[in-house]
Amino acid sequence: MISSSTHQDPSPSSAPKDLPSVAKKGRVLIVDDDPDITESFGLALEDSGLFEKVELCNDPRLALYNFKPDTYDIALLDVKMPRLNGFQLYNKIKKIDNKIRVCFLTGQSVDYSTLKEEFPLLELECLIPKPVAVGDLIKRLEAELLR
Repeated sequence: MISSSTHQDPSPSSAPKDLPSVAKKGRVLIVDDDPDITESFGLALEDSGLFEKVELCNDPRLALYNFKPDTYDIALLDVKMPRLNGFQLYNKIKKIDNKIRVCFLTGQSVDYSTLKEEFPLLELECLIPKPVAVGDLIKRLEAELLR
């Protein structure tokens, strides 16, 4: 449900154009060991207007160290990263903030049965294959905000 503001101007000309369907702007954390990916996705998400906060991190251990509960709505995690992969990072941040939604980025095929064995609590609802067009990424994250 979209909340209304306290001040409403009834004139049609005052209505903003191209507003996203999300009432609340989201807060997203992007963790990928490739700085080009975090930078390009970060800029695109900031420009989309859907997010009030976009934070980037290229080291999953540093992302975990700085992670605080109720800071982000969505974490966008690369699956394959050195020292701490996206699924391991997922398990650790979910223990800190179980309300955060997580989308995984992967350039490889995923064996769901093996994943369920290794990570039984894994909720794999948002898996985004690489390469991904920025517009498609924004649509997927917007859908996660509405979920």
